[in-house]
Amino acid sequence: MTESEVKSKELHISNIKRIVVKVGTSTLTHSTGLLNLSRIENIVRQLADIHNRGVEVVLVTSGAIGAGVGKLGLDERPKTIPEKQAAAAIGQGVLLHMYSKFFSEYGKITGQILLTRDDMADRNRFLNASNTFTALLDKGVIPVVNENDATVVDEIKFGDNDTLSAMVASLVNADLLVLLTDIDGLYDSNPKENKDAKRIEYVGKIDESIDHMAKGAGSKLGTGGMITKIKACKIASFSGVCTVIANGSEDNILNKIMDGEEVGTFFQKTEETLKAKKHWMAFVTNPTNKIYIDDGAQRALLENRKSLLPAGIVKVDGQFGKGEVLAIFNMNNEEIAHGVTNYNSTHIDMIKGIDSSEIERILGYKDYDEVIHANNLVVLRK
Repeated sequence: MTESEVKSKELHISNIKRIVVKVGTSTLTHSTGLLNLSRIENIVRQLADIHNRGVEVVLVTSGAIGAGVGKLGLDERPKTIPEKQAAAAIGQGVLLHMYSKFFSEYGKITGQILLTRDDMADRNRFLNASNTFTALLDKGVIPVVNENDATVVDEIKFGDNDTLSAMVASLVNADLLVLLTDIDGLYDSNPKENKDAKRIEYVGKIDESIDHMAKGAGSKLGTGGMITKIKACKIASFSGVCTVIANGSEDNILNKIMDGEEVGTFFQKTEETLKAKKHWMAFVTNPTNKIYIDDGAQRALLENRKSLLPAGIVKVDGQFGKGEVLAIFNMNNEEIAHGVTNYNSTHIDMIKGIDSSEIERILGYKDYDEVIHANNLVVLRK
């Protein structure tokens, strides 16, 4: 790291007041898939110690399905959604009981929060979740968070707790997100395949070169490899949250991070932090309805940060109402933005490709010149 990068990291670490720690399946389990109780207790002790420093702590944990598999005495992890849900329903209670027991030995109180993407995608539920976290943290409670695997279905799955932890870090306005995994950080190539791979200590900006490094590295035990962790780093970065990816099996790893030691990979937050509403539109919502725009409209959105007018719309895909979040695609089928629509799908289909001055003549009314105003639009790529 350069001297300026070292100072930047040290300054941030020294001012941490709230931390989110995500513990993955590869960290929590043995190679058999059963829970590693010694590892869990070790992580809890470190979190309790960090809490004693006056830092608020949120734990995002995997392992409910694994705990259920162990409790049921199954030979392997279930493959179907209903079987996974059944294992999670049993395992979640087991997992929370262990966390509560270990934390209580250090005088800490825990509270369970189970989330789905639906909870985050709905604006009111998103705000309610934020209020719940605030109330728990104000009372000195350590929230223990997991995806609600017992009821979740494919359409609302986060897919991995890396993404969930980044969204939680944004939700609670954390200063640092720590992703504990089974390797020492981000490498320039897969360390499990290349013995000469070098660990990247500091990432100031996540670009294509970082995305390329992430491909292929990860554990077979979890649902997320290094690619999902880099995605989580991006979400956190745009929320004003720095991230560390580190090895959860390394002795005293969390305290080392808090002490500013050279462990893992540190990802700096971006200077272009998205405001809460636009962050919600960009990363929390999962819009299935789409509109396609032409090259001129794409330039207006990406280069000039303009509103989306009906003249630039080529195609409408899906049925939706006014006020919903839409995914905006170019004609190369690349997703470039999300935005809140001023018109429903039927009316957009009627006015696509025409000048805004013609809206009232065609629809019989005109509430807005723009289909999506710039204030309600967030760009996902340059």
